[in-house]
Amino acid sequence: MKLQAFLPLVTYPDSNSDAIAFNATAIAAYLGAELHAEVIGAHISNASTVMSRLLPKLPELIREAEAASRQRGEHLLEKIREEAAKKPVSLTTGVSSAALLLIGEAAAIEARYFDISLHGWETGNSTSRATAEAVMFGSGRPAILLPEALAIGTIGHVAIAWDGSRVAARAVADAKSFLERASKITVFTIVDEKPLTEEDGAERLAVGLRRRGLAAEAASIDIEDCPVGIGLQVHALERGANLLVMGGYGHSVIRDFVLGGATEDVLDDLRLPVLFSH
Repeated sequence: MKLQAFLPLVTYPDSNSDAIAFNATAIAAYLGAELHAEVIGAHISNASTVMSRLLPKLPELIREAEAASRQRGEHLLEKIREEAAKKPVSLTTGVSSAALLLIGEAAAIEARYFDISLHGWETGNSTSRATAEAVMFGSGRPAILLPEALAIGTIGHVAIAWDGSRVAARAVADAKSFLERASKITVFTIVDEKPLTEEDGAERLAVGLRRRGLAAEAASIDIEDCPVGIGLQVHALERGANLLVMGGYGHSVIRDFVLGGATEDVLDDLRLPVLFSH
C-alpha cells in the first residue's frame, strides 16, 4: 500500500516559494509516496457598502488580488509537475479556495484524508506558517516542515527528540516510514531541561528500535541556556541528521494557537526538516 502525501500550497497574501516543488517531490520520491498538491487560493469577501464608498476601487483591487493568487497557484503546480516528472513521482493536483482566514482550516480538513502532509517553510511567511500550524494541530496527521532555504535530499540519519511523553511516542510511530529507511537513528534526551519520567528512556527506545532491526543509538544532550527547539536542531545538525522527529505541543481554539516552548522555538527558527506529530 503506497503512502499518500498531501501538499497544501498557499498563494495569498504570502505565497510558497518555488523551492517547495523540489523539496516536496524529493520527500515523496524518497518515501515512494503518491503526492497530491492542492492550491488553496484566497477568496476575499466583498467589501461592505461603507468600505466601497470610502474606497471605490476596492472591488477592483480584490479581483486583482484573487487573480494574482490564481496565477501564482498555476505557476506552483507547473513547477511541481516538472519536478515530479524528473524524479519520477506519481502526482495528482487540485485547486480550491477558502476565505482568507479559513485557508489553514481548509488545509487541515483535506489533510485528514492522507497519511502525511508536507509544508514549505520560509522565515517571515505568515501564510504558510498559519497553514502548517492549522494542519499540525487540526488534521490528526503528521506534518513535515521543509525549510525552503535547503535543497532536501536523502533522509539517511533521523534524530528523535524523546521525553517519554505521549506526543513523543506518537511522533515515533508516525515517523515509521522514515525510520525504516534510515541508515542511522539517534534518540536525543535533554538532561538539563526538565525532569524526565524515566532517566533511561532514550536508551529504552533505542533498544526497542534495534530489536526491530533499525540502527538506533541514544544520546543525552546538554543545551545549557539555548532554547530547547534550537538546541535540538543544533545537536541534530552537528551529528549529521537530515530529519528531526518530535511531538508538537500545543492546541488551537478558534484559530488561536498556544504552543509549547520547544515547538515554538522550532517554528520560529527552522534549520532542518522536522516531522511534527500532535
